[in-house]
Amino acid sequence: MSLLKSIGDFEENRARRALELLLRDRHNEFRELADATGFPKTTKAWEEVILKFCLDFDECFKSLTEITSPYDPDTADHNQIHKCMTLMRQIARGKKTMNEVSHIQNLAYTIAQEFKSVYKRVE
Repeated sequence: MSLLKSIGDFEENRARRALELLLRDRHNEFRELADATGFPKTTKAWEEVILKFCLDFDECFKSLTEITSPYDPDTADHNQIHKCMTLMRQIARGKKTMNEVSHIQNLAYTIAQEFKSVYKRVE
């Protein structure tokens, strides 16, 4: 089963094509993210896992930045916040400085945004 089926509101064939196009330019960034998160690049479809990680990070970024009050009914639920903190911890593991952490966060966010942009253009 392909991981692209479970990445949200994306059609599998278009998502696969968008990922292929994105990998042409961003393959090194995918490798860097795999190294930073500790995901082995020898597994089948590791690029899809990294893409899912980036899209999850993008959702977490939105969830954490949109919270206005803990009592606001529109705030993210506890499970989403826990998922976000887990992703942040996975990114920060083994890093010595905040610059390293923010670099990886920026990579994940940028890849997610570029994937969405490429996905919109792919037919």
